[in-house]
Amino acid sequence: MRIKFILPALTEATSPLFRPIKYSLFPPLGLATLAAYCSPRDEVTLVDEHVERVRFDDEPELVVIQVYITNAHRAYEIADLYRSRGCTVALGGLHVTALPEEAARHGDTICLGPGEEAFPRLLADLRAGRLLPRYVGTTRTLLGVPPVRRDLIRRSRYLVPNSLVVSRGCPHHCDFCYKDAFFTGGKGFYTQTVDDALAEIDRLPGRHLYFLDDHLLGHRRFASALFSGLRGMGRLFQGASTVDAILRGDLIEEAANAGLRSIFIGFETLSEANLQAANKTQNLKRSYEAAIARLHELGISVNGSFVFGLDDDREDVFERTVSWAVSQGLTTATFHIATPYPGTAYYARLEAEGRLLHRDWRLYDTRHAVFAPRHMSTATLEAGYGRAYRDFYRWSNIARAASMGGTVPHRLRRFLYATGWKKFEPVWDLVIRTRRLAWMLPLLEGILNRPDRGVEEEPVAALAAAPAREAAKPEPL
Repeated sequence: MRIKFILPALTEATSPLFRPIKYSLFPPLGLATLAAYCSPRDEVTLVDEHVERVRFDDEPELVVIQVYITNAHRAYEIADLYRSRGCTVALGGLHVTALPEEAARHGDTICLGPGEEAFPRLLADLRAGRLLPRYVGTTRTLLGVPPVRRDLIRRSRYLVPNSLVVSRGCPHHCDFCYKDAFFTGGKGFYTQTVDDALAEIDRLPGRHLYFLDDHLLGHRRFASALFSGLRGMGRLFQGASTVDAILRGDLIEEAANAGLRSIFIGFETLSEANLQAANKTQNLKRSYEAAIARLHELGISVNGSFVFGLDDDREDVFERTVSWAVSQGLTTATFHIATPYPGTAYYARLEAEGRLLHRDWRLYDTRHAVFAPRHMSTATLEAGYGRAYRDFYRWSNIARAASMGGTVPHRLRRFLYATGWKKFEPVWDLVIRTRRLAWMLPLLEGILNRPDRGVEEEPVAALAAAPAREAAKPEPL
């Protein structure tokens, strides 16, 4: 069977004028995972429209399209085109699970929830000529999942080709989280076996890894065993965690000793009222400052995430948040306008209150206000969001943040990391267009190294590569 997997892109991601680096960070692991269930006799291709054009001069028998909210318009356009030519189209992903009736109008079949169980059934039924209109993933396990089809990924087109996911979901249930509804109807957080995770890591070339898991420290016993296995492998890696997990016990020290060099943390807000309303209990009554200080002592850089527009936010939230982030020495920060994704408790609440402004999914990108804020106008919210980015990444603030906490080498690496991420975007555009991203990986590894704690130093160029988690992580179909 001829099977084509497609990750559609936003128009911005394929602009002929400028290519932001965030769209060239990670390969589409969700689709590459599903491709592993195809037969060796199948003719399988995988296209990521963020880094290459989708050609429509072929005749696949099955087209599998991953849909998230901001690419839904493009995904449906591609799906309709292939269906008009007689191809069978399967749609899945976060947006399909959130709005199955909408997606069903554009596909011959849809997959809801994780695809590790549902997609093999879909394939078997299609081969037998009894395709169902809907498949739901109810069995939540990663036992027996075949190795990701990395041979389908064009590694040279990504800054972080060695990205991986060793768990699914998250143990927490924040009201605004897009992925929480994706795992309803079964376990919401589960992991690979440690042996399978280490085997996948061992197959990856080079030193650098990026764990795209929502919470790498979420299962303490699994994480501890994983870090124990990673020690001595000479890897440098990045991942995500919560404030609570960093402050609890010594798991973060185990991670640092295994090679953790930077971490993404969803601080989201400095308001306890906002945390309470969003059900982000893992941040309540936890000292952000203590968590950051602990990370800096371990030589770990911090990428903080913040959300603007929650109901306790006033017009001073932007300046206060940036000032705090700089004073705490955050290496990078990602800012977002609160966005009510369909299927979440946050969406249901704002819809019930009549505060949603429209359902143009292309604008549900955390850069536009798509609801009526409680204490400011939408124009004030969008302007404040843009100003926060500009202020945090001013040269003076980058230098000031880098000077806060940690050893002198650690401070220098944080400065290089931040400047490389935000101050050299035209250079990134050139590197992407000339397909030289692989050349930047040694720079990233050099910056993530930690010579002040007994690791041999590598050359560090003035231009720093800094993959952040601003781009959406790959989602399972």
